[in-house]
Amino acid sequence: MASLNVIEFEKSIAELDENLSKLRRIVMDQKHPQNTVDLPDQLANLEQHRTAIIRAWFSNLTPWDQVLLARHEKRPYTLDYIGHMFSGFQELHGDRLYGDDGAIVAGFAKLGDTPVAIVGHQKGRDIKQRQHRNFGYARPEGYRKAGRIMKLAAKFGVPIVTLIDTPGAAADVSADERGISEAIARNMFDMATLPTPIVSVVIGEGGSGGALGIAVADRVLMLEHSVYSVIAPEGCAAILWRDPEKKADAAKALNLTAQRAKELGVVDGVIPEPLGGAHRDWEAAAENLKAALIENLALLKDLSGDELVERRYQRFRAIGQFEEIKPIDMDGDVSEDDAA
Repeated sequence: MASLNVIEFEKSIAELDENLSKLRRIVMDQKHPQNTVDLPDQLANLEQHRTAIIRAWFSNLTPWDQVLLARHEKRPYTLDYIGHMFSGFQELHGDRLYGDDGAIVAGFAKLGDTPVAIVGHQKGRDIKQRQHRNFGYARPEGYRKAGRIMKLAAKFGVPIVTLIDTPGAAADVSADERGISEAIARNMFDMATLPTPIVSVVIGEGGSGGALGIAVADRVLMLEHSVYSVIAPEGCAAILWRDPEKKADAAKALNLTAQRAKELGVVDGVIPEPLGGAHRDWEAAAENLKAALIENLALLKDLSGDELVERRYQRFRAIGQFEEIKPIDMDGDVSEDDAA
C-alpha cells in the first residue's frame, strides 16, 4: 500500500463519519418510522465498512505517518489525560527563580487511591493557548518547575508520573540566556537520583532534550502512535540531505516509532490506542494509559529508594551497544591479534 497521507485520510474518514451521523439521526427520528425500516442494517454495514477501512490503513503506517499522528491537533494533551484519569489535581506554578512556564504542567493528584506527582508538557488548542504554552516548547523555568515538584514528591515518598509531548525544548535567545541546557541537564541528574518510583510516558511527540528533561524514569512507555527521537525528521533531513522534503526518509532512519523504540530497548512498553488513534476516543485512550500507569507503578512500589536508583542507572547504562577496544601503547605497537 502506498504511503498514507494522514491529512487526506482524515478527510475521507470525516466524510464517512458525517454520513454515519446523518444516518443515525434518521434512525432516531420517530416521525417517519415507516421510512427507516432498512436503515439500521445499512447503518451497521456502513460502520463495519468504516472500521475495516481504518484497520487496513493503520496496518500499513509508515514512520512519517506516525509522526503526523503524534502531532495530530485533536490528540489529547497532558491536561486532557489529567481530567480523564486523575482526581483532585492541584496544579503548582513557578520555579521560584524566574517565573512560570505554561509549556510544563505540574502538580499533585490521585491515580485511583494512590497520591502521585504529575509533570507533563502541554500544547495549546488555539492561537491564544498555543502562545501561552509556547507550542509545547518548554523554557528553562518550565524544567526548573518540574524539578521542584519532583524533588518535593521524593521528599514525601510520592511516585512521579511524567507525560511527554514536545517537539523539543525552547531554543530561542532568551531560553539560552536563562540556561535551558543547564536546566535540562539538572533535571536529568536529579531524576537519576530521586529515591521514589518514576514512570514516564510519551503521549505524542518525544523530541530531543526537551523530552529527556522529564524522561529519566524507572519505566519509560510510549503510546502506540507516539514518536521519540533525537531530532525532528524535517531537521534531520535538512542536516543530512540539505532537503527538508526528505523528511519521510529521515523518519524511517531515525527509528522513532514506539514499536522500534521497544525493539531497541529504549522504552519498556507500548500502550495500545483506540482504533484510528487516541484523537478518535479520548476516554478509551485515557483508560489504556491509566491501566498502564497503575500496572507499572505496582512493579516499583516494593523497591527501596536505593534499589530504584541503582536499577534506573543500570537501565539507562544498558541502552545502546558498545565495543571495547584495547588501548594502543605509547609506541604505537599493536599485536597481530589486536590488529585482526
